[in-house]
Amino acid sequence: MRAAIVGAFPEHESASFRLLTQGWDSVAVDVDDRLIFKFPRHEEARRRLVVEASVLDIVRSAVSLPVPHLTLHGMSSTLFSRHDKIAGEHLPTVQYEKLPEGDRQRLACDLALFYAELHRLPVNDMASAGATSIKAWLPPDEILQRTWPVLVGELRVYAKRTVAAWQDLPVDPHGTIYGFFDGHGWNMAFDHVHRRLNGLYDFGDSGFGPLHQEFIYSNLIAGDLTTRIVTAYEALTGRPLDRERVALLNNVWRLSELAELAHDPVHAAAALEAVAACARG
Repeated sequence: MRAAIVGAFPEHESASFRLLTQGWDSVAVDVDDRLIFKFPRHEEARRRLVVEASVLDIVRSAVSLPVPHLTLHGMSSTLFSRHDKIAGEHLPTVQYEKLPEGDRQRLACDLALFYAELHRLPVNDMASAGATSIKAWLPPDEILQRTWPVLVGELRVYAKRTVAAWQDLPVDPHGTIYGFFDGHGWNMAFDHVHRRLNGLYDFGDSGFGPLHQEFIYSNLIAGDLTTRIVTAYEALTGRPLDRERVALLNNVWRLSELAELAHDPVHAAAALEAVAACARG
């Protein structure tokens, strides 16, 4: 990756390189704490990186929060992207819980405005830029089949009840929008000194999906943040949101993740604990 970067940008020959491997789809390289280069892990990730750069060209001018300006390089060989780093760090739960009331509310309002602006983008424009439907969760029967061996007692009862409620859920009353669908703390550039959000990144999972699903991912930070975002979004847009629907979609999402990771030696335990936490409410 260093060779590919320096081959395209010789001025970085003597720069400081730091590998970032947390991404599911891409490996990133931080250069001088100033630039980010992303290298897709597989062919599907390569396709999504191309789409991400295209949709961000539209998103960037439509939203108030800073988002990356991706440029693509190495199209004929090793594809990678380059963008200026948005200063800031991840926002984990423990850091959110330390924020004073006013800073929590400011964060929620910033995110609610971002979603309101994003959801106004014309679907046809985003489709022309390459956006497609977001990744579907596993079918109900498959979720239960895959999770059954790792669920016991009341968790099995909870899983059956949750999946049944999901099967009975009518279509989203607000329909389908182009959304981020990845608004958790690992995609945030948060300034912990000044306690504010500097920007969002990683639009590889963005696309078309039901509006209510947009609001489940902030639960990875805190349910309190989700509640604040939903309330602020309603005030900005005049769209009433169904909090029970958001909660149910969150629980189905965690079950579907467990179904996919049930036999993963690295991530299975965390996925199971996430489902147990949802069951506890």
